[in-house]
Amino acid sequence: MLSAPDDVLREVLALEQAKKTLSVRERAQDDFMVFAKHVYEGFIEGSHHKQVAKQFEKLAMNPGSRIIVNMPPRHTKSEFASYLLPAWLIGKNPKLKIIQTTHTAELAVRFGRKVRNLMELDIYKQIFPEVELRVDSKAAGRWETGQGGEYYAAGVGGAITGRGADLLIIDDPHSEQDALSETAMENAYEWYTSGPRQRLQPGGSIVVVMTRWSLKDLTGKLLRLRRRMLCLISGTLWSFRRYCRVGICYGLSFGRRMSY
Repeated sequence: MLSAPDDVLREVLALEQAKKTLSVRERAQDDFMVFAKHVYEGFIEGSHHKQVAKQFEKLAMNPGSRIIVNMPPRHTKSEFASYLLPAWLIGKNPKLKIIQTTHTAELAVRFGRKVRNLMELDIYKQIFPEVELRVDSKAAGRWETGQGGEYYAAGVGGAITGRGADLLIIDDPHSEQDALSETAMENAYEWYTSGPRQRLQPGGSIVVVMTRWSLKDLTGKLLRLRRRMLCLISGTLWSFRRYCRVGICYGLSFGRRMSY
């Protein structure tokens, strides 16, 4: 039996690899979990990841979305919402303008650095080859794409004047210590309503992801506002589900075109 020449075998293997890469690229552009598995080395998939990923995919298709994700620490919520989600959405829409916030500016900037660094890797460019960062705008907490997209990182209480957002991400706006201070909770909510909430572009979306330390936290205030608003409108634009995994309960909300 004759064997194929080495150069033919190499060509066949190269074609198979190219076909596999193209398949992953096409799927990862629309499937958040495929994207996460492809670019996040060592990622271990859990059932809660699938649930959150579905909501992120809905967000990508529905401008004006509102999502609240509440989970305990160490459940990959920040890696999903503040690292993988911005990179994925900018890949899909390089003109997207994102404001990323968390309880400290340092942490927000750290997320910005991770997203920026991911977007410069070949593994990311295999999926989104047309996205590029501007050479003259690559600061960790403030960078732009060549297509006009923007990323801006800020801490809770920080100034966001002059910024606009198609997507506002609020990741853990409270520290554990804030749970002991009602003033800290109130200050965070006042900052939200007077600052980043006012920076949304028409059709802008909001993602709040956090561990809950108090019933008076940002999630609690937003859900109470949601209940009041549902009494004033016809039809239910929100669905709220609560589910448990390994004895740990957490909630996830998804809604569209709500004004809060």
